[in-house]
Parts: sequence; C-alpha cells; structure tokens
Amino acid sequence: MNLARQQAQKAIGLSNGRDVEALSASALEMAGDSTRAERLSEDLKKRFPEDTIVQFNYLPAIYAASLLHGSDAGKATEALASPSPYELGGNYETLSFVFYPIYLRGKAYLVAKKGVAAASEFQKILDHRGAVRSDPIGALAHLELARARALSGDEAKTKAAYQEFLTIWKDADPDIPVFKQAKAEYIQLH
Repeated sequence: MNLARQQAQKAIGLSNGRDVEALSASALEMAGDSTRAERLSEDLKKRFPEDTIVQFNYLPAIYAASLLHGSDAGKATEALASPSPYELGGNYETLSFVFYPIYLRGKAYLVAKKGVAAASEFQKILDHRGAVRSDPIGALAHLELARARALSGDEAKTKAAYQEFLTIWKDADPDIPVFKQAKAEYIQLH
C-alpha cells in the first residue's frame, strides 16, 4: 500500500488533471489515506462542478471506496447508484476508470454477502474486456467473480473463475498478496 501512496503522490506532482486526480484519490482511498483522497475529491468537486464523469463516476467511486474501507457495504451500494446510468458511457479510449463504480459495487455486494448481485457486477466488466484493456480490474474481476460464485454456492463456476484468474496471472510475481490469496482460496476448493 505504501507503493500505491507513493505512485499517487508522484502522479499528482506531475499533473493535476482531472483523470490523474481521480485515479490518485481512488488509489489513496483504497490504500487507507482518506485525508489526501478527500482533499483531491474536494478539488475535483470544485474544479469540475458540471463534468458528468467527475460528478457521476469519479466522486461516487472515491466515496464508495471510502465506505468500503470502513466496511459499510450498504452505504457504498447507495453511493454507487448515481453512476449506474452513466457507467458504460465513458471514454474508453483514454481511461477505463468508468468501470470502477461497477467494480466497487460488486465489492460492496461481496461484503454484504450478496453473491448473485456481486457476480452480475463483475460479469459486466468481463463483458467489456476490450474497453478495460490492461487495467488491473479486468483481471481482478475474474477473482472477484470467483468469490461471488463461491458465495452463491456454484462450485463449477467458482472453480472456472479462479482458474481463469490464475491463468491470467500465471507469470505474476508469486509474492503479490492478492495472487497468493487467490491461490490459497483455489486450493481450499479441492
């Protein structure tokens, strides 16, 4: 998480552009640095009061990440209702951040133990792989889909989703925590 904070700070030092601030705020929030994330969110809110992507995608996603960090899945799901009409209408050419509200909504459903609803959200991401490109949530959606399927009790689909994630990450550094955790979860299925 320190690396996420460092990279976010470095990015902000290079640019205060809308997308850079939004991604940095999101990374900082997920890394537990709510104070800096909130400052960036406030700046986005002031500088872009009529920007649809900022108001209905970036800010709700950052706020939802904060709520999930505090384990408030219900409020996170509510916060992510406003992006719903806009979530697949973003500019995929420059940024796949438009999928973060979907990803975070899926995470909120996982926290709330709503496997079917969570699976539906992660499947939306997987249905748009070309738009997601190399964004990490593209691969992570497979892992979260596996977790959602496990909650739903669908063993065959759970194994398939884990296998897909592990295949995608087969060349990953074996010490990456999420990769180690996914392998352990997969082994427990057997």
